[in-house]
Amino acid sequence: MDSPLIIIQITDLHILAEPGKTMSGVDTEQSFIQLLKQIHNSQQKIDLLLVTGDLAQDPCESSYQRIFQAFKQYPTKTVCLPGNHDDFSLMQQIIAGQQLNCDKQLRFKHWQVINLNSKKKGSQGGYLAASELSYLSNTLEESKLNTLIAVHHHPVQTHSKWMDTMMIENSDELFSLIKQYPHVKAITCGHIHQEIHSIKNDKLILGTPSTCFQFKPLSAEYAVDNNQAGYRVFSLYSNGNIETEVYRSDI
Repeated sequence: MDSPLIIIQITDLHILAEPGKTMSGVDTEQSFIQLLKQIHNSQQKIDLLLVTGDLAQDPCESSYQRIFQAFKQYPTKTVCLPGNHDDFSLMQQIIAGQQLNCDKQLRFKHWQVINLNSKKKGSQGGYLAASELSYLSNTLEESKLNTLIAVHHHPVQTHSKWMDTMMIENSDELFSLIKQYPHVKAITCGHIHQEIHSIKNDKLILGTPSTCFQFKPLSAEYAVDNNQAGYRVFSLYSNGNIETEVYRSDI
């Protein structure tokens, strides 16, 4: 079997304006730094680190500069997309370089990753603007590589009532579009601070735990779970097959 492309997904860092501050009882920055170290200590090969939004809870220069410095400790190719808490224009100014950036498309030998912006102005919920859907359609037309789509908000229900008020409003448009493209193999998201693994229209739909605190699954109202921080590992094969697993913090 050929050697797979290895992608690590982390999400929902929620870095605060000042170091040492906590959110839901967690030092979000320390949790992120420890998990990043664990990832690089445990993974022999990482082709891409994919960061699916809410890098900052306080979207200011201080937060993004410290995130930038944490990622720069490692030589791993890293790409970041925005979440509802992020200031994307500020992100793009600070997280900008060859090794670490906010690129919308990454191409490999047998795969491409397409990053979508689901941030809706003035809302915590998700929405894919016409420009995002057009970009996706054009990119899928241009390249028939096996495709992983990354987006912050979830496109399918988690069955947590409060959380599902924030899913991508027009996810039906997304699924209608990608139905035309069999080379789209999976969508992975953040935002939900928990693991999901489902299939819709023959597409694999994945959600990944946060690098800090977790939300309680199947909860009608906001509730924090006692699960550890986590990350997802993708092994992407040339024939389009995907193997994926979630790992938790060992701290």
